[in-house]
Amino acid sequence: MGPFLSPLGVPCQAPPWGYVAGADLGTGHIAYKHRNGTVMDMTPLPLPFKVGVPGIGGPMITAGGVVFLGATVDDYLRAYDLSSGRQLWSARLPAGGQSTPMSYTSSDGRQFVLIVAGGHGSIGTKAGDYVMAWTLPR
Repeated sequence: MGPFLSPLGVPCQAPPWGYVAGADLGTGHIAYKHRNGTVMDMTPLPLPFKVGVPGIGGPMITAGGVVFLGATVDDYLRAYDLSSGRQLWSARLPAGGQSTPMSYTSSDGRQFVLIVAGGHGSIGTKAGDYVMAWTLPR
């Protein structure tokens, strides 16, 4: 089992292949829907075209309304504004980030975001054994 890919290694249907989306739970309507990820690690040439790519992994939302998502096949962890879906930040991971980020607060009040970058065999991202962490601004 696996995705149906062309000889170039990209999905056979037209993009976009993945979104970051927000729903208004009061109305049930989609509040925003933006393409998520690039084909940078899907093609023989590292093309950073933001077409929206497949992903495996869930988001983590902070109390301050920042969504962290690292599921895409282009090996990035991204932060989005929960209200608008606007991308706020991104960091390149050393391997596939197909996992759900987590957060914790240290005894001195600093908040951290972590993700395990281990890759995923069924979608072909780079394997690794990394635990990456960032501290959030206060």
